[in-house]
Amino acid sequence: MSAFEVIGGKRLKGGITPQGAKNEALQVISAVLLTAEKVTIKNVPDILDVNRLIELLQLLNVKVERLSKNTYTFLADDVNPDYFGTSNFRDKSSKMRGSVMVAGPMLARFKKAYIPKPGGDKIGRRRLDTHIIGFEKLGAKFEYDEKLDEFVLKAPELTGTYMLLDEPSVTGTANIVMAAVMAKGTTTIYHAACEPYLQQLCKMLNGMGAKIKGIGSNLLEIEGVEKLHGTQHTMLPDMIEVGSFIGLAAMTQSEITIKNAGIRHLGMIPDKFQQLGIKMDFRGDDIYIPQQDLYEVQRYFDGSTVTFSDHPWPGLTPDLLSIILVTAIHAKGSVLIHQKMFESRLFFVDKLIDMGAQIILCDPHRAIVLGLERKQQLRGVVMSSPDIRAGVSLLFTALSAKGKSVIQNIEQIHRGYQDIEARLRSLGADIKTVH
Repeated sequence: MSAFEVIGGKRLKGGITPQGAKNEALQVISAVLLTAEKVTIKNVPDILDVNRLIELLQLLNVKVERLSKNTYTFLADDVNPDYFGTSNFRDKSSKMRGSVMVAGPMLARFKKAYIPKPGGDKIGRRRLDTHIIGFEKLGAKFEYDEKLDEFVLKAPELTGTYMLLDEPSVTGTANIVMAAVMAKGTTTIYHAACEPYLQQLCKMLNGMGAKIKGIGSNLLEIEGVEKLHGTQHTMLPDMIEVGSFIGLAAMTQSEITIKNAGIRHLGMIPDKFQQLGIKMDFRGDDIYIPQQDLYEVQRYFDGSTVTFSDHPWPGLTPDLLSIILVTAIHAKGSVLIHQKMFESRLFFVDKLIDMGAQIILCDPHRAIVLGLERKQQLRGVVMSSPDIRAGVSLLFTALSAKGKSVIQNIEQIHRGYQDIEARLRSLGADIKTVH
């Protein structure tokens, strides 16, 4: 197994460009199954999870052409829906969470779909109820095959309806939208997710001929159409990477410019890092973070402890709480991190404590970080990446620590971050892969 060997404690400098948004990629690439015409997608991140989804589409007989490193064309004019029922499909799907996203398009166009038990990060329970119930309300029937551990969905005809989602699931909303765009009649989805990823998917679908209203709100109205056509789509910069690089600059006392950051799509992400006391300057679509020896947490007006917690968009995305937690280690002041959505995502703090961080893990969902104020340095240790977001958080913490750290299980990091070693080295980071 490969590992990262990191020599920390060095200040970084330079510019870095975020990749295309991973979470958007899994949705818009799945949407190519909705049409028999060519779809071109630009700014596709070259990461393991996305490459696995593209490989899965190729096994479904989708013709894929890579025009450049980050631009693809897809032509789903001869799809083999029977591949879904094979053990090979189940094996491929078990390695990636994003495989569930092909169910909605397949159900809409081919009237049947299979959802094996999905793979992905071990960050806690991530149920599929929103997906399945939404498909049911559109008229799909499902059976659960205990032996194969998969759902089999069939829908001779999908019919538009009103539905109130029990949770604003991003992937659940996306899957239901993709099924509804070709349903008969009008579908209304209330309590829908409205993250930028979902907005991008809806805009792409409208570009293919879908009729979706309410984009950017939690109330979507979808008028079904008989067929969709091809389109061109450019993905947004990955807002999780943007937030991660802001945290990296602060932790390592570095001067970094995040280029082409997609600022108007970041919501409150910059505000949250500014609440940690991190200075930044917006220059066009770039974010400049100056070298800052110490940053101080901005307390609430009543003097109480600042809490960072995840909320549905436009609230703070849960994918950035790990980065906010490790950034707070070096701050002046204390913060409470409340990870509401996933019950295992804070289970990497033991490694941070080993490095010298002062963190109290209150329960599976909450941790108190007591800022070190730069009065003591973290030390390098050997650790393992438990999931994508915690993995890159440990990597960035290692870059801020004194001495050598070794981070194992880096396949988790490669699943979500494109060329991360080379991009960090371009800033001056001392990092290499060892086997």
